[in-house]
Amino acid sequence: MSVNQTTAVNEESAAAVPAAVEPVNAMPPEAKVGGRPADRTDMVGKALGLLVLLGDEPRGASAAEISRRAELPFSTTYRLLGSLTRDGFVDYEPDGRRYHLGLRIFQLGQRVSNHHGFAGTATPVLRRVTAETGEATILSVRDGHHHLTVSKVDGPQMFRVTSDPGHLGSLSTTAVGKALVAFAEDAERERLLVELPLEALTAKSITDRDAFRAEIERVRRQGYAVMDEENEAGMRAVAVPLLNSQGHAFASLATAVPVFRLGLEELKAHVPLLQEAAAELAARLPQR
Repeated sequence: MSVNQTTAVNEESAAAVPAAVEPVNAMPPEAKVGGRPADRTDMVGKALGLLVLLGDEPRGASAAEISRRAELPFSTTYRLLGSLTRDGFVDYEPDGRRYHLGLRIFQLGQRVSNHHGFAGTATPVLRRVTAETGEATILSVRDGHHHLTVSKVDGPQMFRVTSDPGHLGSLSTTAVGKALVAFAEDAERERLLVELPLEALTAKSITDRDAFRAEIERVRRQGYAVMDEENEAGMRAVAVPLLNSQGHAFASLATAVPVFRLGLEELKAHVPLLQEAAAELAARLPQR
């Protein structure tokens, strides 16, 4: 298929064959420099960028939507998605003509989790906390402007927390996120306080920047963070940081509950237990 033919393909017909890959000699103009193929790492970077965008789309996205968000030509986006689909990094849903992250990404994520000790080292500690609280225990790290859930142990109750491992969530509306921001390195914390998007996920979300700065200062003073229906109506959580030798957070640990099951003060009573578990994990997990 030539470049001109690929460009002319509309989204519906293109999506019908998601794994199609153009010949190497049919590279679009933006992939050539001085008549020669551009550095292949540039295309690798574009492909990784598409994976990151798909990670922000739990319901998936069409090729056209991904192309717009990535600010790439449709032909380039379509070709990269075809390659990623072929290799298992992306799944394609024919009915809705949407792309999702594939199982290969999950496999790699599990390997990273094991490498950092989140499965073998952290999970037993989380289980012990959950056994005492009867509620979900969550371990998160910061990933840019989000927190990433790396380990979670559910409580025995029927009503469960939905932020499973691999979930990307807001830093400003969650207890784990606030703890990560509050105990970041000074320069990084200041940058986040200035740049972090303040999302209005519920009526209680903090969207005023001065109010958010005051909230982060409060978290620093008291040593723990609270989320009271700011991220999801009907849910509240308390979180503490995992601190490295410099006193900066490299992860955070939380207990999350539905509001009908535990009051705010009762939830805060779990802080000492979380702090003890966080200190144990900080001593055992790689601090990176």
